[in-house]
Amino acid sequence: MRIKRFFAPNIRQAIRMVREEQGPDAVILSNTKVEGGVEIIAAVDYDEALLQRAEGASVPSTSAAHKPAAGAARIEWSQEPALVEMRREMKSLRGLLEQQLSSLAWGDLARRNPIRARLLHSLRDMGIGPALARQIANEAAQTNDYEAAWRQVLAILAHRLQVTSDVVLDHGGVVALIGPTGVGKTTTIAKLAARFVLRHGARHVALVTTDSYRIGAHEQLRTYARILGLPVRLAANGEELRAALAAFSDKRLILVDSAGMSQRDLRLSEQLALLADGGERLGTYLVLSAASQMSGALEAARAFHGARLRGCIITKVDEAISLGGLLSVVIQQKLPVAYVSDGQRVPEDLAVARAHSLVSTAVTLAARAAHMLRSTDQTIESPRRVATDACV
Repeated sequence: MRIKRFFAPNIRQAIRMVREEQGPDAVILSNTKVEGGVEIIAAVDYDEALLQRAEGASVPSTSAAHKPAAGAARIEWSQEPALVEMRREMKSLRGLLEQQLSSLAWGDLARRNPIRARLLHSLRDMGIGPALARQIANEAAQTNDYEAAWRQVLAILAHRLQVTSDVVLDHGGVVALIGPTGVGKTTTIAKLAARFVLRHGARHVALVTTDSYRIGAHEQLRTYARILGLPVRLAANGEELRAALAAFSDKRLILVDSAGMSQRDLRLSEQLALLADGGERLGTYLVLSAASQMSGALEAARAFHGARLRGCIITKVDEAISLGGLLSVVIQQKLPVAYVSDGQRVPEDLAVARAHSLVSTAVTLAARAAHMLRSTDQTIESPRRVATDACV
């Protein structure tokens, strides 16, 4: 990781200096008002773990390697071979025992209530979480007709899934998109802005970004703003955000693009506090990628829950191999789904969320995955048959 300090009369010129010297992938670690202008500390090949280990070391004014402080505390874990092997064996035995107990319980359920067992199996194939799957299966009426029971289960799932109306594009307001890195916030901002422009005109829309960390993010949003003919401002702190919102007070829709951060990033609380300075009229929507794992989506939903969320937007449905896990998260976290994005095209690949459509997509993805699995099994089995025939 290479770190450097930049001085400039204003934030825009400082960012230009960072971009020209370190490129669009540079990460801004801090920006401070100083006498005569601003000071920015930026890094290339950013590694947060390395930065934490190096805490206490000084930042040079020219690019240099960052070395860990000599007095940094060290944690040493016991690697005695016998203990390591014992832990490994105990973990393996525990996993084997849990698997066998699960198999026994599943076999007993299949004998006692085969329809319910099949429903749970189908929900599991969709990626629905175990707890939610059991709740939904319990709500379904007892019947010997699996197809009728399955339709009822899907209806219950769609009923559990909360969605919003097209409130952003119909009524406007001040809307901020938040979420982890790489989920498509900036592209979604562009889609919403383009849709609003088509309905109401460019004079009613403005863009703001609070991402003062990644240079590339500024350029992407400015490119969209230039294409759509929209004004855009950077707000690096709460004071600048309030000033930007005041400057655009005559606009019907102000879209705020926030910095993409991991839910484990130490700066996340700073970014959420910055957005809180936007006041009560600023509504936040959590952007979640359908291509992420259920555990990652759940962690993100919990990490960003303190941002007074009005709902969520699901992106990258076209890249998903399963949707049930994400639907489980938004249901369990009581997050209404506002929009669904299934591609990169602006503004085409964006739709108002419909519960039955989302459930239908989850079923389609599960069927596609099952078909691919069967095709793979047949591909593996064919050479075995050829080999067996040759031996005969």
